Amino acid sequence: MVENLIQFDDVFDGFSYEGVPDIRVIVFKGYPVMAMMRLSTAASDGKANLHQGAVGVGIDLATGKALRAVQFNRPIEHHPDTGRLLSELTVPHWQQLLTLAASAWEMTGLGYIGTDMVLDKQNGPMVLELNARPGLAIQIANGCGLLPRLRHIEQMGSTGQLTTPEQRVAYAINNFTGTHTPTH
Repeated sequence: MVENLIQFDDVFDGFSYEGVPDIRVIVFKGYPVMAMMRLSTAASDGKANLHQGAVGVGIDLATGKALRAVQFNRPIEHHPDTGRLLSELTVPHWQQLLTLAASAWEMTGLGYIGTDMVLDKQNGPMVLELNARPGLAIQIANGCGLLPRLRHIEQMGSTGQLTTPEQRVAYAINNFTGTHTPTH
């Protein structure tokens, strides 16, 4: 079982109920395009599953800080079980986490992927799983759509492709801050 292998970082105490919070980053052609934190609740039976009632917190790609939070697709301000103010959420090791997510593209060769990660007390960001078909609820948690960001990456074409995960993360941070999507 994963809980026995990973020592979960207690930096998220109060942001999750019984279960382990995880971070999902959507990566398109090697570029992180959107992120959220999934927080378990009593309604989700301690699982970080949004469809079962977990809280989704949109995360700003530039800062790793909470943008907005939703439960059952409705905006909320406090965790329903712990009362913790969700706007206080900040993900440590954010740059490292995004670089790890961007690296998943080289590992899989998939054009569109959801990387699910956790923070380990000793090792920092660790990949839990890679999803070839991640859900689209991340858009609700972030308050903006994925399609404009995906189109932006597509319009760059192969000549605009940056070669290293670090370069792609820097590009994403500069172009996909908050709910902002660049125009062409």
